[in-house]
Amino acid sequence: MADLPFHDRADFDDADRGFVAPLTPAVIKNADGKVVWDGDAYAFLDQECPDSAHPSLWRHGRLCAKQGLYEVADGIYQVRGLDLSNMTLVEGDTGVIVVDPLISTECAAAALTLYRRHRGHRPVTGVVYTHAHVDHFGGVRGVTGGGIPILAPAGFLEHTAADTVYAGPARTRRSLYVYGPALDRSPAGQLGAGPGLAASIGRISLIPPTTHIERTGQEETVDGVRFAFQLGPGPPPGLVFLLPDRRALCLAENAAHSQHDLLDLRGAHVRDPRLWTRCLAETSTLFAGRADVAFASHHWPTWGAENIDRLLAQQRDLYAYLHDQTLRLMSKGLTGAEIAEHMQLPPALEQVWHTHGYHGSTGHNVKAIYQHYLGWYDGNPAHLWEHPPRQSALRYVECLGGGAAVVALAKGYLAENDLRFAAQLLNHAVFADEGNKEARDLLAEVYTRLGHGAENAAWRNSYLMGALELDDGIVPATGGSVSPDLVAALSVSQIFDTIAVRVDGPRAWNESLSIDWHLTDLGQRFRTTLSNGALIQQVDPPPRPVDLTLRLTKAQLLAMIMGREVDGVDREGDTRVLKRLVAVLDAPVRDFAIVTP
Repeated sequence: MADLPFHDRADFDDADRGFVAPLTPAVIKNADGKVVWDGDAYAFLDQECPDSAHPSLWRHGRLCAKQGLYEVADGIYQVRGLDLSNMTLVEGDTGVIVVDPLISTECAAAALTLYRRHRGHRPVTGVVYTHAHVDHFGGVRGVTGGGIPILAPAGFLEHTAADTVYAGPARTRRSLYVYGPALDRSPAGQLGAGPGLAASIGRISLIPPTTHIERTGQEETVDGVRFAFQLGPGPPPGLVFLLPDRRALCLAENAAHSQHDLLDLRGAHVRDPRLWTRCLAETSTLFAGRADVAFASHHWPTWGAENIDRLLAQQRDLYAYLHDQTLRLMSKGLTGAEIAEHMQLPPALEQVWHTHGYHGSTGHNVKAIYQHYLGWYDGNPAHLWEHPPRQSALRYVECLGGGAAVVALAKGYLAENDLRFAAQLLNHAVFADEGNKEARDLLAEVYTRLGHGAENAAWRNSYLMGALELDDGIVPATGGSVSPDLVAALSVSQIFDTIAVRVDGPRAWNESLSIDWHLTDLGQRFRTTLSNGALIQQVDPPPRPVDLTLRLTKAQLLAMIMGREVDGVDREGDTRVLKRLVAVLDAPVRDFAIVTP
């Protein structure tokens, strides 16, 4: 820690460069007066770092807390610090093109208003989504109602459905731990989230793309502004682009001022660091010497061709090193957990702030790489068929002499500052008897201490949220319902997928039914068959008798699956089949337990 270059003020200079004006007050409310963003709550970061925070994370939080409108280059502006991500505004011939319109419509609208206050009332003439995660598109209806070019990477809607709809309930619950919205904004509580300060909690929207970027080298002109695109690694794929006439490079989230996560703690597909490395190398090759500034969807820009090249090279080397060394040690028989413990970055990378794990982390990324190649199983047969957590906990606690004995042992490890093993022991005690208050209180203390020592913002928030829920019980999810815009953007096939993942298999074992769906407005035909507890869909099925045939529009289908009464649907066959299908659908549990059984 003492060797880190805390004296280096270059990041602070870059974060302040081009400052135009702040949002004052930095509080954004929705139409009902509910606060969806409060940047002023982070004023405490102006203090010196306390004992309750990792100095490196505190420094990163101070940088992320800088908010307002910034000029990046001639005709390019960013609004930073008003959501988890940045909103970039590129001025065109007749208006302004918005890149990544934040998470919430309220925050996006406030950001656009701040821009217009200082640059005039320019209409929004285009939108670019660099990525299929909600912090890159959710606020779009805060800046436009549509009817303009909207550019996104190929496969955008498919990845949006997988991340936000199919796995939405579980990811929403887990995101409470990653972002810590229920924690106090304070030196002892939530002080950042890695990519930014926090995720806003306003209305999420989506307008489907009108143009997809299919390949690297594709160029598009929007409102007189030329974009040269590079298709980045997935999943989901992202967009890097050069504005050649402005000598400005958008790195999206391929290279920011933090180590990125290869596996989101909320849950996601594992990103392939080989492809990430190659993409960064390709970025250098494609755009070398053609940009004077590089900006991103998170954090602050980097100015100067030499500094841009250095950033790209160091980020490239970071992911290449993690990948190659993980594979090397895998080949020596080490497991993911063992490699994560063993892994050390080269000193030249460790001394660079932007390689540090404020968002992703070295240990977690190593485990993600191991999972990418070998999956969850480490090859040890003892781990092949272990009892699930509660059943294992009951047996461990019994072997150790009961709950009181486990707590006593944990206190010993706590006294030795072995917080990691104290947490393991106490987790067993709580899972064996969630009513063991002494174990819960002590585990909450251990989690708090682990959180206060974490450099990674997601780890800090997860530990502190665990402590909060042990003390106060489960915190209800904020929002969590899928945006109507996201549902409307689903393809018909994706709509049936969302139904299929809600079928209660055992309850549907003995059900057998088939429905033909004729989408009259789309000219498409689908057949869904419930068989052996699985809902199977076919496109353009061959003619054969089915239990029910429905002729309807996509809008009527959406209304039907959302439980609304729908008129004007032509039905042929046994209409009771729909009720039988609905009867085997299961509702997700949005507030499931995490730190208790």
